Amino acid sequence: MMQLALGPLMIDIAGTRLTDLDRERLCHPLVGGIILFTRNYANPEQLAELTREIHALRSPALLIAVDHEGGRVQRFRDGFTRLPPMAALGRLWDESPETALEAARHVGYVLAAELRARGVDYSFTPVLDLDYGPSRVIGDRAFHRRPEAVISLADALAAGLREGGMGSCGKHFPGHGYVIPDSHVELPVDNRSLEAMQEDLLPYRELALDAVMAAHVIYDCMDCNTAVFSNKWIDYLRNDIKFEGVVFTDDLSMAGAGVVGGMLNRVDTAYRAGCDMLLVCNSPEAVGEVLANWRPELDGARGKRVEALLPRQSAKDWVALQTDPLYVAAQNTIAHLTT
Repeated sequence: MMQLALGPLMIDIAGTRLTDLDRERLCHPLVGGIILFTRNYANPEQLAELTREIHALRSPALLIAVDHEGGRVQRFRDGFTRLPPMAALGRLWDESPETALEAARHVGYVLAAELRARGVDYSFTPVLDLDYGPSRVIGDRAFHRRPEAVISLADALAAGLREGGMGSCGKHFPGHGYVIPDSHVELPVDNRSLEAMQEDLLPYRELALDAVMAAHVIYDCMDCNTAVFSNKWIDYLRNDIKFEGVVFTDDLSMAGAGVVGGMLNRVDTAYRAGCDMLLVCNSPEAVGEVLANWRPELDGARGKRVEALLPRQSAKDWVALQTDPLYVAAQNTIAHLTT
């Protein structure tokens, strides 16, 4: 097995099995992780075999991640528990905060335990954006409009993730809920003052997060770059909020990332701004361009931060999970939330 420090790029693959080109790219020194999508999933057994092969490529193992929040953002469905959108937990919180917190913990546990049982290390969750209403991309992915509800529910969900052997990732820093456009296809601009944004920032101040994902949104109060490319926002996160975990970019292939030009400029600007891990997804040509031409001065401390996200405890296997008391209780809770 190749001994190689984790690099700052998280890339993807096209299919359900690794090709020779995939293996070559995943063993590149600039790569430190892989994100999986629905196209990479056929069934649970195939996923387990794929993740085994990826983990065996190098040491420390590549971080295998997925967007698996629940609701409409759940990449693996057949063979996995269908998780509710986070707004369902917010509605329950309005009725009974205590019941909602237990349900959030249960959802987090099932989310993490099932992914870990199939070899996936990490999910980009929870969404910490406040539900202001008109956003085209957040919507029911958000827990609630009130920051105290978001903080409580996200904390309970993260506790469940930890019990399942997985870290947390708050997104989308510093807050994507207020703007209407979808940064996948447009470049949103938030024109509020920093003072007006303090509610959005409260979850990042209050929660013990392992990582955050920065947003492809321009915030006029800080500068003319999206948060992903803004050394001012990353400095604010590190020095004002005192965050010490991993900073991920959102996917650098999204339209909202085009503000700084082509992919080489995108990865370079994000890394110089202070992001630890840069996602380049759904663009194999761009991945090839970056691996061939990007020559950054690598910061080993950032790779160590990413390495800390790798699971430290063994995953329960799928059969054992079915009789695990917490899992059984959580399945009952989720059944009530999704009917």
